[in-house]
Amino acid sequence: MSRTPPRRYWLTGASSGIGAALAEEILKTGGHLAVSARSPGPLKVLSLRYPGQVLVVAGDLTNSQTVREIGEQIAEDWGSLDTVILNAGTSEYVDARQFDASIVEHVVRTNLLASSYCIDTALPLLRAGTAPHMVAMASTVTYLPLPRAEACGASKPGLRYLFDSLRIDLAPEGIEVTVISPGCVESPLTMKDGLPMPLSWPVEKAARHIFEKLQDRPLEITFPAAFMATLWPLSRQPDQVKLEIGKRMMRSQPPGKDQP
Repeated sequence: MSRTPPRRYWLTGASSGIGAALAEEILKTGGHLAVSARSPGPLKVLSLRYPGQVLVVAGDLTNSQTVREIGEQIAEDWGSLDTVILNAGTSEYVDARQFDASIVEHVVRTNLLASSYCIDTALPLLRAGTAPHMVAMASTVTYLPLPRAEACGASKPGLRYLFDSLRIDLAPEGIEVTVISPGCVESPLTMKDGLPMPLSWPVEKAARHIFEKLQDRPLEITFPAAFMATLWPLSRQPDQVKLEIGKRMMRSQPPGKDQP
């Protein structure tokens, strides 16, 4: 009697935060997982903990040639993919008093352009897979402008639009698309921000929720529900009201920015 082969995933941004916790959820179910991040160390540790299940494909995803090489390695080892989860991203903050366009460039390259490189590489592998599913990590920042979030806020709506359009174009091929919009999650990336985080979830809880919801392949996953119930009405307010909300959230000093 033949067994169903394990589902094959490619997860980016897998070394920390939601990505690392989501990798655990996938591997605990017996899935096979290709993991990408700039730092190979945590990925190699994961491969030792789950022997035979993990394919380490580390590299800088903002480099299109690196992404092509990752795709070639996955194709050589596995031949196909069933699910791609584009989780890698960054959130650097802007000080409008000393506006630095390089911050916007880096965030857009990391959050949006790198995702497009991954899509380019992943689609042929998904077309050869079983019940293919493409997933992108967006953000609730797409609903409401926040102070110092000019760079992240410019990249994440672009990512959402990219995937919403892809969903329509890929539907005839049977490739389903899900967008994830997490609210306040206690990851290393968000904890350094210094903004208030009401109704926040630990990354382990967020990862369990995401993995459970992905089984139904919804168009979008948003959470926490209580946070979204608060945020959505605010997003429908006039621009002047949004401005006043943003002013109350501002800090006297900007946080330190991420390093490329």
